[in-house]
Amino acid sequence: MADIFDVVADTTRRDILAVLLDRETSAPGSGGEISVSEIVSTLGLSQPTVSKHLKVLREAGLVGVREEGQHRYYHLDRGPLEVLEDWLIPFVSSDAAADAATLAGAAPADDLTLNQDQLAFASAIGKAFAETAHQVTAVVGQKKRR
Repeated sequence: MADIFDVVADTTRRDILAVLLDRETSAPGSGGEISVSEIVSTLGLSQPTVSKHLKVLREAGLVGVREEGQHRYYHLDRGPLEVLEDWLIPFVSSDAAADAATLAGAAPADDLTLNQDQLAFASAIGKAFAETAHQVTAVVGQKKRR
């Protein structure tokens, strides 16, 4: 299986993920599912190109598929993206320098230490903030495309 960073490094695969996210948020009744032909139409790519990239995304666990006759319906699977999120958070947080120092084993500048409950709460807040920021960015990007 390819490294998740290699998988999402490809622009076409990121575009496909964006289409799947858009379907998930704009059509909640669909269960986030979209057919290959709709992805092809949305992105203006050939069907073989989209299928090739969907295979890579499926093998990485980033998308799930439901087969119905000869049709395939894909949906986003967020699980593997949490690996990316966990790795990225220290780099994108406003306290990136303090996070880097903590990861490197250095004491924070103000010697403030948090217990496990506080760390878990802070992590939950960070994840909620990151998810909200991502959703806002997706909506703003969607409005710009229109």
